[in-house]
Amino acid sequence: MSASEWKKRCEAEYGLQGAPMPDSVDWKSVFEAKPFGRNLLKNPSPHGLSKDSPPPEPQQSQVLIRGPPRFQPNGDFSGWTTSTEVLPYDTSGIPEGVAICALPQYSWFSMEQVVDLKAEGLWEELLDDFQPEIVIQDWYEESQLHKSIYQLHVKLLGADKSTVISEYSVSPTEDLSTYSHTWKEVSHVFSGYGPGVRYVHFLHRLKNSFLNDFFPTLFTGSSVIVRLPQNQLLV
Repeated sequence: MSASEWKKRCEAEYGLQGAPMPDSVDWKSVFEAKPFGRNLLKNPSPHGLSKDSPPPEPQQSQVLIRGPPRFQPNGDFSGWTTSTEVLPYDTSGIPEGVAICALPQYSWFSMEQVVDLKAEGLWEELLDDFQPEIVIQDWYEESQLHKSIYQLHVKLLGADKSTVISEYSVSPTEDLSTYSHTWKEVSHVFSGYGPGVRYVHFLHRLKNSFLNDFFPTLFTGSSVIVRLPQNQLLV
């Protein structure tokens, strides 16, 4: 197929009527990349879980863990850059003079990815002039582990990977008075973010606890999706 034929095929396949489509773009590569409507994150469910099924109930081992405490959950985290922050013991609320036998020790487990939008099939004119929606979604396990067990930080970055053009952060507080143990959704839609976006930096943190055994906070279904609203195309 010729370059113009690939361009027409992309226009029809993705409904790009009204969007900037310069001839300088490699339209065959765009078509094969399928950049719209698919998850651009790699390995979005490292624990092998689905939001369509309830998260597994925590199971406490019958044998106490010996040796140093554990702070990182099990899982296949390929595609993610991970890090662990062990938090100091929280003794607030404990009356002076009370003997403490054991306290839980908490840690944040951080996972991040950087999505290269051009490498995923998008082109500069579309990102700068048309600014399609960039949809973020994540699901984490509701639990009574702690009042703060999840954080999400997403940044739209420029070509230098350091200029922040737009960002979104959330750190919900859990209701410890009820226990439903379901998946909780976190989502955000970036739109009208301005020119220059080339990368999406996705980072979330989940809190784990250790007290004679390891109790993680699980997640699943993380996604970064570029979407072309039809009403925007008709403007």
